[in-house]
Amino acid sequence: MDKRTLTTIAGVGLVAAAAGVGAGSLIWRDAPAAEHHEEGEHAEGETAEGEHKEGEAEAGGEGFVALPPATAASAGVEVTTVARGGGAELLIPGRAAFAPNAEAAVGAPLQGVVETVHVAAGTRVGAGAPLVTIRSAEGASLRASADAASADVAAAQAAYRRESRLYQARVTARQDLEAARATALKAEASLRAARAQIAAVGSPGSAGRITVRSPMAGTITSVGAAPGSVLAQGATVAQVADQNRVELIFEAPAGASRAIRVGSPIFATMAGGEEVRAVVTAISPNAATAGAQVRARPVGFVPPAGTPVSGRVLTGAANTLVVPSDAIQNVEGRSVVFVVDGARFRATPVVAGRAAAGRTEILKGLTGNERIAGRGAFLLKAELSKGEAEHEH
Repeated sequence: MDKRTLTTIAGVGLVAAAAGVGAGSLIWRDAPAAEHHEEGEHAEGETAEGEHKEGEAEAGGEGFVALPPATAASAGVEVTTVARGGGAELLIPGRAAFAPNAEAAVGAPLQGVVETVHVAAGTRVGAGAPLVTIRSAEGASLRASADAASADVAAAQAAYRRESRLYQARVTARQDLEAARATALKAEASLRAARAQIAAVGSPGSAGRITVRSPMAGTITSVGAAPGSVLAQGATVAQVADQNRVELIFEAPAGASRAIRVGSPIFATMAGGEEVRAVVTAISPNAATAGAQVRARPVGFVPPAGTPVSGRVLTGAANTLVVPSDAIQNVEGRSVVFVVDGARFRATPVVAGRAAAGRTEILKGLTGNERIAGRGAFLLKAELSKGEAEHEH
């Protein structure tokens, strides 16, 4: 692509940023009658015309924009996928929250005095990273018990070996050998128990020092300890969370669980107008509200946990193809969608159906497996029109 093409894309992108995008209707409305009339008028010749356009595009550079998707994205063109939905629309309130097992409250394994705090709120840590070091009298006692148990094992094993030699020399009775063996086994069991105890509380040293470590990789969200403070057993030392493992939780009214399906797309809007696309992963009854709790996994952008959102779920005909309304552009009187075709975008004619909340049904022209230009698609239309004008001259 030459510099003139890139300049055109960037320039139009700036115009797009200043213009903004209007909000969609909350109910489905029929597409313009011209599109349906066009479908009936040209249905029989559509295949031949499509082949003619494709050949013309390959030969003369018309019908597609030779712009890689990555370059288009940097110029303000959003590349998205075709969703499935249709039917009616359900508006439900919700919030972003950490997914299960995505956060942990780390507690003090024993009562003790805080010696060192290794992290602060906002610190990124890996699994096993040190959080705080405490000194515990109980930890020192447990370590001493483990050391004593280890000494008991050594003594019992030595006694058993001695009794074994005496028994083989026919000096002692067999019952003395068996008693020595039982004593050795009991000592070994006591040692295993003592070692398990100290491992469970962080393996304190002889002075009772314990380093409390993070059980997972993530970001420290809060710290509940300070040097010199005394922590009770179980007191929260710090909280750590994986900021990337966030889901959306919505509260739907009674009966909504019958209208929402697992796998359906859901579109959430943040307070600032940013939109988050997600996929419904679970639906469960909520006894407290007599409604249903809907959980969804964000696709792409992940909002911070705690962010309030407003969700829109398209219910009804789940197999209907749906694209952002911005994706549909009018080129020479026909509705087209710019489909990613390798390192370029191809203007693909479509038949549009009903529209609602910034989404439009596609009745014909797409299979549902395409990657398309969504918001900012008019930049590609402008580039296509520019290329056609240059071709005519």
